Amino acid sequence: MDTLTVKGRAPKKGYDRDAFGHGWVDVDRNGCGTRDDILKRDLTGVRYTDGHCKVASGTLTDDPYTGTTVAYVRGRSKVDIDHVVALSDAWQKGAQQWNAETRRRFANDPSTSSPSTPPPTAASPTATPRPGCRRTARTAARTRPGRSR
Repeated sequence: MDTLTVKGRAPKKGYDRDAFGHGWVDVDRNGCGTRDDILKRDLTGVRYTDGHCKVASGTLTDDPYTGTTVAYVRGRSKVDIDHVVALSDAWQKGAQQWNAETRRRFANDPSTSSPSTPPPTAASPTATPRPGCRRTARTAARTRPGRSR
């Protein structure tokens, strides 16, 4: 370990959210965008605006940051989709070297995203998570790769 060189992150220069694609896409080709797939997966009591895809409302029963229950209403809710690794953080740690398709897949990977309220002590939605912003033990499993639900 003593021989390892510790390097800082690359500069944020050149970061643009659009480098990861334009919004949520239908990566699994089920007719629904990834955002709605994640909401359907993790909310309870889900209701739809279109009968099967666009989540109109539901309940986040165990917010990953606070452990509280939060009502979700499309367009009027504090619940959003949280990338466990913020896209700008990924950019600074190497995603700027990925091709556009790899970045798009990363941004739309449901195994690394979950609904949540904003972290209570986060300085920025693009920052590396602070130790005080850890997910609760019960909800950390939501974003483990390979997790089935």
